[in-house]
Amino acid sequence: MIVDFSKIPDEGKLWIFPSSRKFYPQEIEELIEGIGNFLSTWTSNNSDFNCAFKLEYNRFIVVAVDDVKTKLSLKAHDELIGYILLLEKKYNNILLDKINVCYKQGEHVQYKELPDFKKMIKNRGVSEKTTVFNNLVTTVEEYKNNWEINIMDSWLDRFL
Repeated sequence: MIVDFSKIPDEGKLWIFPSSRKFYPQEIEELIEGIGNFLSTWTSNNSDFNCAFKLEYNRFIVVAVDDVKTKLSLKAHDELIGYILLLEKKYNNILLDKINVCYKQGEHVQYKELPDFKKMIKNRGVSEKTTVFNNLVTTVEEYKNNWEINIMDSWLDRFL
């Protein structure tokens, strides 16, 4: 059952799917409706559970699950990934690559493949003040506290 994001406990399971491009305004309503339809019928071993989602910066699909009482089955996890694969195909973008880098450039969120981001660092196109997105967070609490972080607090600091 879809609930407000604030109803998912901090220890709830979370996935972030960074898009290789910003979703176009004409895609957003359809995308939100589609994700809502998928999540409203999503179950684990025929048991309902609370889940929520956000579309952040028109680029990140964030899905959270209250799996404290009802553990998410492997099949349910596979169904989510399968749905995300369908979205990749439908919108012709990448959503499952968590190694490439999303970062803020002013108010805008950018997406770069890791080799290109390393070149930017080498050419001083990125500073120690750059905000990056840690799309490897796995709980709501980590999302709240460690998703948007300074590059120096991320695994990318080794390249500076």
